[in-house]
Amino acid sequence: MNWYFTVLKKYAQFSGRARRKEYWFFVLFNLIIFYALVILATLLGATAAAYIYYLAVAIPYIAVTVRRMHDVNKSGWYSLIPIYNLILTLSPGTVGDNEYGPDPKVEPIYEAQDYEKPYDINA
Repeated sequence: MNWYFTVLKKYAQFSGRARRKEYWFFVLFNLIIFYALVILATLLGATAAAYIYYLAVAIPYIAVTVRRMHDVNKSGWYSLIPIYNLILTLSPGTVGDNEYGPDPKVEPIYEAQDYEKPYDINA
């Protein structure tokens, strides 16, 4: 579920790269929530709720798809090609940095100056 919220936090960020894990977990939770809302809306007779949710997550879905295309070193416009975009979302990302940003799998290296000094409890 953390990956779902990560995508929502980057609501309309079309730059950068998205790992396969980030993309596919967002798609999975998006489908689960959507179909749960469809079932619930059908039982309650309010079918508009599922479609309102669908419209609300349309921009984050497009953004994460574009970032996924960037991870395989392709332009975001490749997400418009029906079968090829599925192949690209399934393929592993470019290892190392590419023209769209740093590798999202690489953990940042922290140096000593990146950490705060320990809190002195005697002061």
